[in-house]
Amino acid sequence: MNNEKTKGIVTRLLSAAGITVNGNDPWDIHVYNDDFYARALYEGSLGLGESYMEGYWDSLRLDEFFYKILRSNLDKRVRRSLRLKMDILLARVFNFQRPARATRNGQQHYDAGNDLFQNMLDKRLTYTCAFWDNAATLDEAQENKLDLSCRKLQLKPGMHVLDIGCGWGSFAKYAAEKYGVTVTGVTISKEQVALGQQLCAGLPVTIRLQDYRLLNEKFDAIVSLGMFEHVGPHNYSEYMKVAARCLKDNGLFLLHTIGGNETVAFTDQWLNKYIFPGAVIPTIRQIGQAIEGIFVMEHWENFSVNYDKTLMAWFENITANWDKLKSRYDQTFFRMWKYYLLSCAASFRARHSQLWQIVLSKNGLPGGYHFAASRENSGLTYANAIKP
Repeated sequence: MNNEKTKGIVTRLLSAAGITVNGNDPWDIHVYNDDFYARALYEGSLGLGESYMEGYWDSLRLDEFFYKILRSNLDKRVRRSLRLKMDILLARVFNFQRPARATRNGQQHYDAGNDLFQNMLDKRLTYTCAFWDNAATLDEAQENKLDLSCRKLQLKPGMHVLDIGCGWGSFAKYAAEKYGVTVTGVTISKEQVALGQQLCAGLPVTIRLQDYRLLNEKFDAIVSLGMFEHVGPHNYSEYMKVAARCLKDNGLFLLHTIGGNETVAFTDQWLNKYIFPGAVIPTIRQIGQAIEGIFVMEHWENFSVNYDKTLMAWFENITANWDKLKSRYDQTFFRMWKYYLLSCAASFRARHSQLWQIVLSKNGLPGGYHFAASRENSGLTYANAIKP
């Protein structure tokens, strides 16, 4: 197919989503290299993302550009490339999240550099969706999320909590300081362990470099914030079995995860290559199948629109702090990171992606499940907790 015909097809597709090539609206696309059209048409999301990183095109409001594409379901109107079809087939056959590979996958993203995340995230380094009700800043919104998570787990002083995929220890530090609990966290990122141990020094918090599959201890409660997306469909059942064997019979398990509307075996090609290798977004059906016969679902809540606002706050932080980072990260990396944050924000805005908090018990709580609707009604004052 010649260049003019390819250009015409892509231009018409974008026009159907309300996007004009070289137009004047902030969500319009400006093309600087005509090779963009063939790459977008034949290589799909991978070609679209790589051509953006290489400067072939741009948009003043990349988040709105993607919002319009997703809201109009334009992504489903482009034929899958042979490469994508092969990737999907391989993902269905092979376990791309087995222990050795899972470690490499996690390190590619989370070991990119602590300075990057320190300049992007809140003061506690919470790399999951914030909750923005009654919050004016990212710091406040992340504390909202951490406190709500503690209340949903019904934490009390003296409890021992397991944090699967603990990151830099933001939940562990908060729960130890404010709720007086002991926390053991596991992650497969060396960078997170090193910095997390420093941030939690002096508190009853242990952060270990360990794959979740090796856990075999008993805890009063379990939390997992933003880690299940890295588990992979081949391992969902094993993940739940590990959580069940580590949870005391009367304990609660809080699973915080991005969720998808349709079951897939393989994630977006560009995100898989550059941002989250091996990550797959679970669906309600997949989670339901994984917990069947293992856990009772006590509570399920969707906070998806909060992730849009969180990702935009992260993007604003990266942009504001780029002068501190550009000596270590080049312009191609900045465009890659911008593309990641803004395309993901658009996915939540368009309601293609969800954010779920799910509370699970092993046997069902007698009398039903209840949690304090606010910090003030939690029954725990900060005076009861360990002082930071």
